[in-house]
Amino acid sequence: MPQEAQPVVDFPGMTQQDLAALQRAVAALEYPSLAARLTNMIGKPIELVGSALPASAAQAITAATSKALQIALQAALRTIRNAPMPLSQRFHKVLVTASGAAGGAFGLAMLPVELPVSTVIMLRSIAEIARSEGEDLSDPEAVLSCMQVFALGGRPGSAEAAESGYFAVRGVLAKSVSQAARFIVERGVVEESAPILVRFIAQVASRFGVVVTQKLAAQAVPLIGGLGGAAVNYAFIEHFQDVARAHFTIRRLERIYGRDVVQKQYERFAQRH
Repeated sequence: MPQEAQPVVDFPGMTQQDLAALQRAVAALEYPSLAARLTNMIGKPIELVGSALPASAAQAITAATSKALQIALQAALRTIRNAPMPLSQRFHKVLVTASGAAGGAFGLAMLPVELPVSTVIMLRSIAEIARSEGEDLSDPEAVLSCMQVFALGGRPGSAEAAESGYFAVRGVLAKSVSQAARFIVERGVVEESAPILVRFIAQVASRFGVVVTQKLAAQAVPLIGGLGGAAVNYAFIEHFQDVARAHFTIRRLERIYGRDVVQKQYERFAQRH
């Protein structure tokens, strides 16, 4: 029985299996699905719901997002690098879903408590995915690449599409990642007030905050409550797991074929959508 034609094209040096993996990564990274998932969940465009959030929400989200990422980075550098990742992706979803149930019941007031918990759990899940794709988490650069996932999962809007593509975001963050990794190697400790780390966290937070706003908007819908908050957080972590798998698939392919080859084929796939 003849096999169906693969929806990929030949590219010198890359196997069909790797081309298919790259195509899936393009779909996950260029067209993230959290907004669509939340829109289906609440029955109305998430952008309209977000515009109804109180004026104080933006400041609260900015503060909570930065603090959550700061805590997650500290936890990652102190516990992830040398520790095995025995927990499954499903178990991480259970933990984040549970924290979402509490957050959904109390809304914005719970964000400074719930978001750091969810972010640390999600980073553990991201690190597990990274390790499965061959990353050495004893290298601070690999750990910082896990943090990058929170920036890659956010999209500021179609007006800024050219600046929000996968390789564009990586390019923006590249200098900060390199400097922060070197700083951590030289110092051997995490100094949360170090300008290099503050700048890196701020860059990630500016994009992660887009997704946090979508999450909070969905949880603010009447009748959603705690049960809806759990469902929103399930979609939240599933979204970042998908982005992480795609990101570290690309990094794995870059180690095999080189970045230029992978980026060229990535762009060919992206143009076909």
